[in-house]
Amino acid sequence: MPDAAAYLAGRWNVERTVHDLRTGAEGHFRGTAEFRPDGVGDALLHHEEGQLTWGGTVSPASRTLRLRPRPDGTAAVEFADGRPFHDLDLRTGRWTAVHPCAEDRYEGCFTAVTADAWQLRWRVGGPAKDQLLCSVYRRQG
Repeated sequence: MPDAAAYLAGRWNVERTVHDLRTGAEGHFRGTAEFRPDGVGDALLHHEEGQLTWGGTVSPASRTLRLRPRPDGTAAVEFADGRPFHDLDLRTGRWTAVHPCAEDRYEGCFTAVTADAWQLRWRVGGPAKDQLLCSVYRRQG
């Protein structure tokens, strides 16, 4: 994918499994993701919302990130408040990102499967968390 922002732009259905590797607990998230212009330069707002099922409880869940495209087709991903999260380079169709969060380490693997589907796997390890989050994104028709 020569341009990460162009590839991700639009609306996606999201299915995510969440595994707590310490306790064995499992949950899932189902919802939508949208990458849309945020009105500031050429950045895209990445907003997800849906339902998280965890421990027998179903709750609304959402998150917002910002994707700042670069001229070479890569992008910088930021949290909604502007703090840096990770780089994103899908030019080979696959990218590994690392983000330290306090004493925990997030390692994400992004895979562009087709023009209309991609996967994201986050492995989180450290004193606070030991989790595996696996997401599948499918472009809405």
